[in-house]
Amino acid sequence: MTATAEATPSAAEGRRTPGKAALAAWFGSALEYYDFAIYGTAAALVFPDIFFPDGNDSAATVAAFATFGVAYVARPIGSFFLGHVGDRLGRKKVMIGTILLMGVSTFLVGCLPTYGQVGLLAPIMLVVLRVMQGLSAAGEQAGANSMSFEHSPDDRRGFFTSFTLSGTQGGQILAPAVFLPLAAVLSDDQLQSWGWRIPFWISAVVVVAGLIIRRRLEETPEFKAEAVQEGPPKTPLGELFRHHWRGVLRVFFAAFIATVNTMFAVFALNFATSDDYEIGIDKSTMLWLAIVANVVAIAVIPFWARLSDRVGRKPVFVTGLLGSAVLVVAFLGAIAHGQVVLMFVVGVLLAGIVYSMPNAVWPATYAEYFPTSVRLSGMAIGTQFGFALAGFTPTIAGALMGGDAGNWWKVAAFTAGACVISAIAVLTGPSGTHRLTTREVGARRAPVVTPRAKVGVA
Repeated sequence: MTATAEATPSAAEGRRTPGKAALAAWFGSALEYYDFAIYGTAAALVFPDIFFPDGNDSAATVAAFATFGVAYVARPIGSFFLGHVGDRLGRKKVMIGTILLMGVSTFLVGCLPTYGQVGLLAPIMLVVLRVMQGLSAAGEQAGANSMSFEHSPDDRRGFFTSFTLSGTQGGQILAPAVFLPLAAVLSDDQLQSWGWRIPFWISAVVVVAGLIIRRRLEETPEFKAEAVQEGPPKTPLGELFRHHWRGVLRVFFAAFIATVNTMFAVFALNFATSDDYEIGIDKSTMLWLAIVANVVAIAVIPFWARLSDRVGRKPVFVTGLLGSAVLVVAFLGAIAHGQVVLMFVVGVLLAGIVYSMPNAVWPATYAEYFPTSVRLSGMAIGTQFGFALAGFTPTIAGALMGGDAGNWWKVAAFTAGACVISAIAVLTGPSGTHRLTTREVGARRAPVVTPRAKVGVA
């Protein structure tokens, strides 16, 4: 029995497929964030009129943003269930289930009747489907990160796990790229009557491609070795909160960085274009900003990730966090003063380059906080509770603004504060984990500690 257990891990090591795992992670993440981005774009541009027409534009916008945030309430709930499944039954099952649930719920959003057709039933159905999206997203990134992390070579975990976030940027490019021609070609009446549905229906294409790739992907070598040697934990959540609760808390606070993303992708779009604030920046300008910033992000994310494989996760992560705290103030200030060129330049620098630093390295950073037995649940629960703040950032920002463009600094301070909290969480975490082997990081019932004596061994 011992000989078999010892031989199995080495055999499993030979079946690592980092490229295939990274591609599978990319497609799922692209779908997730395409879905979230088109929902956020629609919530900013059309949903207030077609689902919440009460005669008060500000109230309708806040209500539309609240449905955006509802998914982030569902995500923490789903993280417990999907985290348990992923650590008990395997990463692959979670990845297939999440892409199907996300695809179906997004497609059905595009089929919904409007408030004018069925009254209150329309926003109720919208919320139900948004909850389904949130449940799916709860396990998507944690599953994809665990899969790519555990398939990666020891010295390139940062690089291969970063494909999950490259997919995020890809999805956020596709969303405005679909909305741009629609907004240019269709009248406002056409966009609000049927044009807004098209982006939701297009998601079916990504679902099919992602599902084909994921069905052909093998379970990770680390999970297989864990199952043979000790067996997966019967109660992963019990083990997680008994031995690794500090890691969960650290990920929770570190995940506040996601407020930058929802501020940039959702709130800023409404702030710059809404008649409520009378700034008058064109919708197409903001959509082009999102496209350019995300194209830049796709180009630089692998660089930041590879750098973290050489110098460690903390320096890259924290530099990006503090840089984002500064740039978010400049970005919102440029919008408030109608400085389009400055807004565009700072926006690309913020979302395309600086925010890409923590985005590139958090998958590997968080994965190295947990052993194999609870990795998926630890990342899922920690991130999804932290992301809940990000989900309601547009709603909080709208409340802070109070319909007055002069209150932009309050939103900037809120977002910058979230970045600082995230930086503190990462700085207090373990150092040098990038030098450990995946097997050492995954050692069961042994929380990752600062490996002073092990530096250079891997």
